[in-house]
Order: sequence, then C-alpha cells, then structure tokens
Amino acid sequence: MATMGARMFRTPGYGLADESLAVLMETSLQSPAEPSPLIPGRGAMTGSTGNPACMPNDDLSPDPRPDPGAYQAGWRIDPDLCFLNHGSYGSVPAAVHGAQVALRERVERDPVRFFKADLEGLMDESRRALARFLSCRPGDLAPVRNATVGLCTIFANRPWKPGDEVVVTDHEYSSGLHELERIAPRAGIRIVTAHVPFPIDSPDRAIEAVEGAITSRTRLVVVSHVTSCSSLVFPVGRIADLCRRRGVDVLIDGAHAPGQVPVDIASLDPAYYVGSLHKWVGAPRGASFVYVRGDLQEGFRTIALSSRARKIHENRSLFLRDFDYMGTDDYTPFLVVPDALDAGERLLAGGWPALMARNHALALEARAIVCAGVGLLPSCPDEMTGSMVSLPIPDAHPAHAGRPTRYDDPLQDALLDRHGVQAPIWRLWENPGVRLARLSAQAYNRRGQYAHFAKALAEELGRERRPVDSSILIHRSC
Repeated sequence: MATMGARMFRTPGYGLADESLAVLMETSLQSPAEPSPLIPGRGAMTGSTGNPACMPNDDLSPDPRPDPGAYQAGWRIDPDLCFLNHGSYGSVPAAVHGAQVALRERVERDPVRFFKADLEGLMDESRRALARFLSCRPGDLAPVRNATVGLCTIFANRPWKPGDEVVVTDHEYSSGLHELERIAPRAGIRIVTAHVPFPIDSPDRAIEAVEGAITSRTRLVVVSHVTSCSSLVFPVGRIADLCRRRGVDVLIDGAHAPGQVPVDIASLDPAYYVGSLHKWVGAPRGASFVYVRGDLQEGFRTIALSSRARKIHENRSLFLRDFDYMGTDDYTPFLVVPDALDAGERLLAGGWPALMARNHALALEARAIVCAGVGLLPSCPDEMTGSMVSLPIPDAHPAHAGRPTRYDDPLQDALLDRHGVQAPIWRLWENPGVRLARLSAQAYNRRGQYAHFAKALAEELGRERRPVDSSILIHRSC
C-alpha cells in the first residue's frame, strides 16, 4: 500500500502558466535518476530543462504505436494497438495492479481477520486519501462499485413526492436516465430534459438550458461534470450556484471527472457527487464513490443492507458503516485508491496538475490534427474540453445501413480491423442525432497516433460515402 507523504496531495488543477506548459509539451525524452513508481526499473521522463517531459517529442507522421518509452511501460495496453479510448474503462498502471494483487494475497492469508478487523481501517485510509484529492471531508465519502450504483442509490434515497420534477440534460449518461425512467411512474415524478446544443459555442448555453428547465416543482438537477458521449466539461460550479439560488439540490455525475479535470467538492458544494476512479485516476475497475453532503446523510442507506446493518458503533456513523461493508465482496479496488493517487502524483514532477494539463493540451492537439486531416470542425471552445474530445462526423451512405457491428457503429469495427485503432464511434441523441468520434489523451498517447487516426478515419469515411461494395464490407457475427 502506498504511503501518503507530506506532499500528498496538491489541490488538483491545471495550475500551469502558458509558458511553463509549452516547455513541458516540447521537452525531449530523457531519464532522470529518480524512478517512477509506474515503471519498475525505469526512470520517469525528464526533459533537458529539468521539467518532466509531458509528451513524447514525436513528429506528426501517422504512427499507430503508443509512446514506446517509460509511460507505456506503466500501463499494459497492447503495444500493437492504437488505443485512443482511455475514457471508457481506463487502464490500470502496473504498480497499482501489483498493489491490488498483494492486497488480495493478504485477504487470502486470513479472510476472517480481513473482513472483521482490518477492512474498516483500510477503508478509512482510502477515504482520507480520496478526500484530500477531491477537497472534501472524508466522512462525506462512501465507496460504491461504479457510478451507476451511486446514481441509483441517490435516487432511491430521495424523498420524492408526486408531482416533483427532476431536471436532466440531454447529454447525460444513459444508465442514470434509465433508472429515473424506471422509478418515475412509481414515485409520481416528472423528468424534464434541458436541451444543451451540440456543437456548442459557450458554456453559457448549458447554464441557459438548465435554468430554463427549472420550475417551482424542481427538486433535483442532475448534470454531468464531463459528459460521456460529447466530452463536454460543463460549468458545474455555475450550475450548482444557480441551483442553490433556486433552492434546488444538485447531483453532479462526475464519472469522467476525477483525474481528468480538477474536482473541488468543497467549492462546488453540491448535494451529491458521484465519481469513477477506474478511468482517469487509474484505480482498478470497481472503485467509485458517492459524496453525500452532511445534512443529507441521515437515513441515507445502501440499496442492499448487509448483515451488519443493525450493529451499533458509537464512534462511527451509520452512513459509513453501511457503505464500508455491503456483504462479502472484493473491496480491493477501492482500497488501492491511495496507490493510484500516489502513482499519478509521481508520474510528473508537477504532480496531478501537470498530468491533467499535459493530457488536456494533447487532447487539443489531437482535435487540431484530426480536424485538419479529415476536414472537420471543433465542437466546443477549449474551456469545455478536458482530456477527451468528440468530433461530429458525417453519416454513412444509406446503402450501408444494417452493417453488423460489435460496438456501437460499424465504423468502429472498420477502424479496428483495418487500422488497429480503438476509438469509440457513437451517436449523441437519436432520430437522427449527431454521429461522433471520441478521442482520449492519456500519458501513453502521442501525437503520431492521432495523425494515424485521422488518416484512417478519412479513408473509412471515404468508403462510407460510396454505395455498398460487398468486397469492402466486414462480415462478422455480433
């Protein structure tokens, strides 16, 4: 398990002057004396200026390979794959995986001691580390398996009354919407959808959409910190302020936020915040959290109560007792969150602010490379971009309708099978909606990969514009 040194953690934020970031982006690859915890036996990357190299010094020639240096060694991405989709499921750094393996071995040496005596203290250690990273009180954080479970738990604990309204945007992830749609008839609530345009020219459009949807019957606003399909960083601070002025609770869905953009829950002061830690923080899948403001914790229970639900613990709140143990399970993903935070903090000399700034800058470069190479237009201002970008792309010729796919769009199959590119192609909204390509930027990615993607995308879109030719179709059972 990682030791939380005195420097853990700086308040996360880009926090770099433009000139400092420019140096970080252009420094060459060299190895310093201090090893990186992500790469056993290798040094972290440092440029000749003494600053960490935020990005490989590669050119813009198409190259599907990831950064061949130390960054790639910290993850276990297939080196033959042009992997541009860190945002969906993340990737666990080798050191974090090793910490989880060691903890699982500890469990097996004495499972009874682990679950009866050790688990509570280990949960507190993870909670304290995470609270420092998110700028909130440890006692307001509870572990959950994923963000969907967190959302469902919040909805189940709301004191709904018939006629209550909940406002959502039309960029929200579908799992939360599905749960609201399921409980709405039973609870007698009404779901009101705020339309946020896309492409979008200003964060003001998101504010206007949410404000226009709030009425005297609105009890909750659900809004993403970073949207999944469209990759927009919503102005959640301003939306939270708006909700407070209107006397409405706000639930921020931060599944894509921690580790991609700065998260300061104390400043946001939402009623609820849900976040995933397996994406940009680098924890194993199964590590997520729900934040519940202190005044809303009384009676806030897990959706499944364990055998310990009635056990009295005078020095521990029922909120923590419920969520820290929900029956026999593998709790190691959340327990190695300190290791994941420590690994990210040590990857660059500037810690998490430098890593987020590096990935943000690379995402903007990726957008410019692909737009220039394919003839596309940016979909949002820079301030609404984190470490992901989504670009509208044209639909295929109608003759291509009905092609099989293993993913969400046959174009994704073509990009993978013919070009070795793993990047999501999907649709925002329906009938007809907007077809999007989403790109992620993580420390193992480099410029040449986006040039390779641009070349591959242009080729496949050209194929799609032509009427069907059976010789170019990919026939594969789903």
